[in-house]
Amino acid sequence: MSFFPPTTLDTSEAEAIARGLYAVSRRDGVHEREAALIASFWADCGGGAVALAELARQPDIGAEQLAGLLRGEDKQKLFLKTAILLAWADGHASDREMALINDFAGAFGLGEAEVQALAGEVKEYLLSHLTHLQNSAAAADVAKKLGV
Repeated sequence: MSFFPPTTLDTSEAEAIARGLYAVSRRDGVHEREAALIASFWADCGGGAVALAELARQPDIGAEQLAGLLRGEDKQKLFLKTAILLAWADGHASDREMALINDFAGAFGLGEAEVQALAGEVKEYLLSHLTHLQNSAAAADVAKKLGV
């Protein structure tokens, strides 16, 4: 099973996800890695730089609004896993970021246990990229930081 299974998004769904990602990112200040992740997502969806700049200026999307735009568990989990990954992009998933992610999950009808399971998948995904490292102590430090 793929971490990000292929999912088809229309323009409004991609915009909603990008706005949700910006909302999570703004919780503790937009870090350059977070901005890069959002830009990468947007580019993968076929969006342009001008449209991304416009999305960045829009107010944060609310949980209920996002839930109304993202129909289907596959799209909702895509958003949540991407949001959790974004929260870790600056090296620390803050309580404020995770609280908002939990709010979004609640609007999708998912509980905190399900968010924790998705967070575990994200941590495993991040650690899987370190398995080739010769410096096992550094990989262990990252695992400790992730709480794995």
